[in-house]
Amino acid sequence: MTGKPPLDRQREHQANERTFLAWIRTALAMIGIGLAIARFGLFLRQSQYLNNPEAVSMSALGTSEILGLGFILTGLILIPLAILNYGRISEQIETGNYTPNPLMVWLTAGLVMGLGVLSIPLLLLNRSPNGQQSPASYWREGIRVSLLEKPLEVLEELKRGRNDKPS
Repeated sequence: MTGKPPLDRQREHQANERTFLAWIRTALAMIGIGLAIARFGLFLRQSQYLNNPEAVSMSALGTSEILGLGFILTGLILIPLAILNYGRISEQIETGNYTPNPLMVWLTAGLVMGLGVLSIPLLLLNRSPNGQQSPASYWREGIRVSLLEKPLEVLEELKRGRNDKPS
């Protein structure tokens, strides 16, 4: 036990708990972002299929799912690291020999920055080459509701309709 007044130790422990909860919030945010990115890939796949079914390649579309999984795994890894860090700091507060360790901060910042840079190509996948109709215009035409209700039937109908129109 240290010679510090109980109020100071209480404040240090409460600060440690707030820091722990901040790491948990960061982990939850990473998991949420990962889920959103993975689902965004599904939207891109449907939009690109509507635009040009023959040009859709699975390797390019799988990147959003892989990136989303990376964010989710990063969030899941942060949780046990936060628990270990909380326990280490709590013990150091009790023994009175706290020493900061910036490893978790640098590791998390590096992972988030790396995953953020990897997500940039997802923005570029939404562009339509050769002046074709963009996926966003399909949504403005009211297909969004139909895609959510019966996607396969609508996709086949659109494909047939596009083949019937003169170029």
